[in-house]
Amino acid sequence: MNRILLASAFLFSTILTALADEIPSAVPAPAPKLVEPHLHIARSNVAGHARVALTFDACMGQADERILSTLVRERIPATIFVTARWLKRNPAAVAVFLQNPDLFELENHGQNHIPAVDTPTLIYGIASAGSPQAVRQEVEGGAAAMVAAGIPAPHWFRGSTAKYDLSAISEIRAMGYRIAGYSVNGDGGSLLGAVITEKRIAAAKDGDVVISHVNQPTHAAGEGVAKALVDLKAKGTQFVRLQDVEDTGDDKTTE
Repeated sequence: MNRILLASAFLFSTILTALADEIPSAVPAPAPKLVEPHLHIARSNVAGHARVALTFDACMGQADERILSTLVRERIPATIFVTARWLKRNPAAVAVFLQNPDLFELENHGQNHIPAVDTPTLIYGIASAGSPQAVRQEVEGGAAAMVAAGIPAPHWFRGSTAKYDLSAISEIRAMGYRIAGYSVNGDGGSLLGAVITEKRIAAAKDGDVVISHVNQPTHAAGEGVAKALVDLKAKGTQFVRLQDVEDTGDDKTTE
């Protein structure tokens, strides 16, 4: 009896081993290599008049009037990256942008605020586009919404989270877009406090590109952004939009 049981156990083990050899193991795909490109603009090289490009992401949510009103009141030029989702919710702010073409350059932040990465992954908890086709839809959908809102066709793109994989960068560049990195993270995704936000942005140097957010009116960071704009102006900063100045981006984002 024991011999029969041992033989059965051996046969069962042999079958399981054979089946395991036939079924490929579920090895998770390696995470894509992501980059967060830097962008600088041509310096003024004039002492006391640093040249700085202010860029703001309008991802979702509402317009931050603290920032918007400061830009208009102080006549400070800026480049605003808008999503299709934000455009739908903020027609009044869009009207302000369009009424001040000397101040605001509007560019493409995508259709649904999806990271422009063409393989599946999570970035800060946000699912990436996941395929070349989905990256294209994110870019083209954002541009189409801008044109439908009466905004000139965009020439720059900045994806959600500002992170990309290199193949997606190539795809977006092939679509005719320059990709906007940055050199100063002003508000930490709008999650920093007012004091540290003001300090970061006010410390911008000649040739810097600052990224902040104009879509979180309930966050303390917006107060710091507004104060920093006044600080920089008082120091004689020359504010420029991306369309008005030469630039240099790494990871082949502007070549």
